[in-house]
Amino acid sequence: MIDTTQVPDWVSPPGDTILDALEEKGWTQAELAERTGYTRKHINQLVRGKAPINEETALKLERALGASAGFWLTREAQYRELLARRSELEDLKSSVSWLSELPIADMVRFGWIHKHGDKSLLVAECLRYFSVASVEAWREKYQAVVLAYRASEKASKEHGAVAAWLRWGEKQSEALSCRPYDKSILEANFNAIRRLTLEPDPQVFLPELTRLCAASGIALVVAPTPKGCPVSGLTRWLQPDKALVMLSLRYKSNDQFWFTFFHELAHLLLHGKKMLFLEGLPDGLPDHAEAEANQWASTFLIPKISERELATLGQDEATVRRFAEKLGIAPGIVVGRMQKEGLLPWASGLNHLKIRYAWVEEK
Repeated sequence: MIDTTQVPDWVSPPGDTILDALEEKGWTQAELAERTGYTRKHINQLVRGKAPINEETALKLERALGASAGFWLTREAQYRELLARRSELEDLKSSVSWLSELPIADMVRFGWIHKHGDKSLLVAECLRYFSVASVEAWREKYQAVVLAYRASEKASKEHGAVAAWLRWGEKQSEALSCRPYDKSILEANFNAIRRLTLEPDPQVFLPELTRLCAASGIALVVAPTPKGCPVSGLTRWLQPDKALVMLSLRYKSNDQFWFTFFHELAHLLLHGKKMLFLEGLPDGLPDHAEAEANQWASTFLIPKISERELATLGQDEATVRRFAEKLGIAPGIVVGRMQKEGLLPWASGLNHLKIRYAWVEEK
C-alpha cells in the first residue's frame, strides 16, 4: 500500500519492472514487441512510462511475462497516482501561506494532524483534516461559517483556530453512534444527567454523559481548544435527527462546565435546527437566543422556586452543602451561581467547593 502522506522524490515507472522481467528472461525489448504484437516504439514508450498500461496491455503482459494483469494494472495505477501527487505538491506550494491561519502546533500536539517538515505535505495534511479539496473550498465551508459569528477585526485572525476545533467535533461525532434525536428521551434522562454533576471525576461521568446524550440523538464531544479559539461550547445540527454538542476545556471548574453543557442543551430544546451556536465569541448571534439559553440552564440547575432560599444561604459551608444536596447538584454549582448573582464574592472562602476537573489530555 502506498503511504499517501509521503511522496518520494523519484518515482519508478512500471517500465522498470518490465525491464527487470526481460533481464530475468534474457529477452530484448524487440523480442517482447514480437511476443505481444506491439511495435518496438510502443514497447519503448511502455518502458519509459510514456504510454500507460491499459487493460489490453495488462493482459498481453500477463501472457508474455507471467505476472497477472491485476499486478500490471495496479503497478500502473500506483505510478500514475504518485505522479499526480508530485504534481499536486507543486501546486500546493502556492497555498503554504494558508498554514499561518491555522493553529498547526496545537493541531499536531492534540493529535489532530501529523507533523510534516515539507510545507506542501502539511497543506495536503490539513486539507485532509478538513475533508476539503482546496483552500478555496475550506474558506467557503468553514471560514464563512465562523466569520458569520464574528464582527471584530480580531475575529479574522482567529477563524482558523475556531474552524479547526469545530472540525474536530465533526470528525469525532462521525464515530459516535446515536439514536435518532428524540426530545422526550432527552427529557426523560434529565434526572440521570443531573446526578452526574455530583461525580468529581470526568473520566467517570463523561462516558455515561456521552451514552445518555447518544440515546437521545446527541453526539457529545469534549475537546481542548487550540490557541486562538476562545470558544467554550458549540451546538449545531449535523443532520435533521442528529445534533452535536461540543464543550471545550477552556473552563475547568464544575460550575462552569455544567452550566455550559445545559446552556447548549437549551439551544437544542428552544431554538431551530438551522442555527449554529458558538459560545465565547464576541459579537455572537443572536443575543435573544443566548439569553434564553442562559435562563433555561440557570433554572434547570436551580429552579426559580429555590431562588429566594439561595439568596439567604450566606457564606456558611454547611448551609450551602445542605441546599445543594436538596437540589441534587454539586455544591460548587451553587457557589458559582451565588457568585454570578453577587451573593458571594469571587474570592469567597467557599471556592474550595468548586471542583477543578483534571482532564486526561493535560500533561
